[in-house]
Amino acid sequence: MRKLAPKFVALLSLLLAVAFLSPLRAVADDEEDPPTRVARLSHTDGAVSFNPAGTDDWVNAVINRPMTTGDKLWADNDSRAELHIGSASLRIGSTTGFSFLNLTDNVAQIQITEGTIRVRVKRLEENETFEIDTPNLAFSVLRPGTYRVSVNEAGDTTVVSVVGGEGEVTGGGQAYSVHPQQTATFTGTDQLNADVQEIAGEDDFDQWCDQRDSREDHSSSARYVSPDVIGYEDLDDYGGWRPVPAYGTVWFPHTAMVGWAPYHYGHWVYIAPWGYTWVEDEPWGFAPFHYGRWVVVGGVWGWVPAPAPVVGVAYVRPVYAPALVAWVGGPHFGIGVGVNVGWFPLGPREVYMPSYPVSRAYVTNINVTNTRVETTVVNNYYTTVVVNKQVNVTNVTYVNQHVNGAVTATSGASFTSGQSVSRNVVHVDQREIVSAQVAAPAIPPTRQAFVGAGAVSNVRPPAALANRAVVAKTSPPPPPVSFDRQQAAIRANGGRPIAAAQYRQLQPANTQAAARPNVRIAPVVHTVTPIPPHSNVAARPVQPNNSVNANRPNVPNNAGNAPARTYSDRPQGARPNVNANANLEQQHQQQLENLRKQQDLERQKVEQQQVKEQQKVQTQNDQQKQLQVQQKQQQQLEDLEKKHDTQQKQLQQKQAVEKQNNKPPANSDKDKKPPKSNR
Repeated sequence: MRKLAPKFVALLSLLLAVAFLSPLRAVADDEEDPPTRVARLSHTDGAVSFNPAGTDDWVNAVINRPMTTGDKLWADNDSRAELHIGSASLRIGSTTGFSFLNLTDNVAQIQITEGTIRVRVKRLEENETFEIDTPNLAFSVLRPGTYRVSVNEAGDTTVVSVVGGEGEVTGGGQAYSVHPQQTATFTGTDQLNADVQEIAGEDDFDQWCDQRDSREDHSSSARYVSPDVIGYEDLDDYGGWRPVPAYGTVWFPHTAMVGWAPYHYGHWVYIAPWGYTWVEDEPWGFAPFHYGRWVVVGGVWGWVPAPAPVVGVAYVRPVYAPALVAWVGGPHFGIGVGVNVGWFPLGPREVYMPSYPVSRAYVTNINVTNTRVETTVVNNYYTTVVVNKQVNVTNVTYVNQHVNGAVTATSGASFTSGQSVSRNVVHVDQREIVSAQVAAPAIPPTRQAFVGAGAVSNVRPPAALANRAVVAKTSPPPPPVSFDRQQAAIRANGGRPIAAAQYRQLQPANTQAAARPNVRIAPVVHTVTPIPPHSNVAARPVQPNNSVNANRPNVPNNAGNAPARTYSDRPQGARPNVNANANLEQQHQQQLENLRKQQDLERQKVEQQQVKEQQKVQTQNDQQKQLQVQQKQQQQLEDLEKKHDTQQKQLQQKQAVEKQNNKPPANSDKDKKPPKSNR
């Protein structure tokens, strides 16, 4: 290994410390790497059930669960769900069957067997595919925009609305382009009949989607993180940003738990190909546990985000990690079923080394996009430790390993069965933690680890939808490997995650015949049929009783969307959507942000005072006194949270009155909606 410049020496010592991981096989081709992105289940209303890939189990959906290829969702009557893939949002309406046929770095292929989904794509790379497949067509998103797709109960009609952007429908041996502000109804399966109208007005589902979009668009946290850090929009309501000289702008969560620590309130699930993956309980708990690093500042935990984009520097999407932790072992941290497992969060500039097989490029990207570390150092580490296996580092610790309360431990049984960690904590002496060996757990998962913490659900899609075929333009991968076959392969691999090549060997040999029996690949179409507004492109007229609304009464007749608010999805040539209350809206956002800053400063003072009290009582070695102080401080934090909630509600009520007083008259041109179709 060549000699490093002095400024890299300290970093290198940290990098070499990650040699604690289970033997990691070098991957020569980055095609063997796992995807660098997942979807996050960020919100649910009502009865929403989840079916993890490779199983037949339906459980109650749990927010913050990462989703990937093969995972399914069912939103029952009067229920909704929201997902995010990078900067794209997907919102699922009532009585909707949803799944991922494929989710990779450049392909998002979604299957809808019934119901309604609305998608907003903020950015679309040149080689990126975003496709929505239904029982009678495949809809391809061609540029950033907002899109709504509805499938009727019978599965023979799909309604596509393009709020802004551009899309293409493929099916029945024909392709159709759908333009901004159009709603196109496609009936039939072997042959498509297309009826196009102007986009209709909003319904309740659209208004809910608009509210969620606005929440993202006005997020203060967007200033400090990369736009593809999933979950940043949830940080505003649950914490505050403060400048810290050594780390930049750091986010500090507002919790009512004295002694709160990262990776303590949640559970572990097993998701192929990454292996054990952390699912946090808090509603904001996605971005800070899969991107960036954690650090203690003034006795309080803060999250140092993934580096934000820099003007003039090529943008690199942050790489998702299953959990940015280091694992600890020793006499009280045995690695295996029936013994205990412990971990602590990685700190800034400390290198994460996956326990799953990856390439050199992957190791570099997952670190440089999540913390500020030199690429040269990562490459040197990968060559020395992973490829040549020449370094065996012991007795090297990390900054958070010395922090009191940073290490969380649980039993092997709780770890491998998706149980709550906070309710199954194993207490370990801090003196043993500092000197504990670092070792990654090599434990085969149980079935419950695949399924997760959700309770068994009786809410699931009707049997008629289970085998309903869809039309696809892009060929999806073969079906997911069953849990039983994966578990056997993981056991044979010493409890470590299997490589992508190994996973493919578990799939059916005849992938052409068995790839997707319920997916019909649309024939290649060389011409695209343009559809002008108010036209009926079909061999026969579209009958009203064939429409999606006739077959599914609870799918609204107004299948359109409101005009898009932001980004590049405004219809080409359309009049800009001027908001009469734009200045007032901006003023209200500033008021809310100022209040949050004021509240954060107040909380910061309380936290600093509490840390001083904790340090003082710890020197007295009086456990009863320590308990009393902890109870008093927790009540103090709870009272502070209630006070701040009340302040925010009062401000929002005041702003709502101001908006109502400033609203244009009902007959104003600015208040008119697009005309509804006569369908």
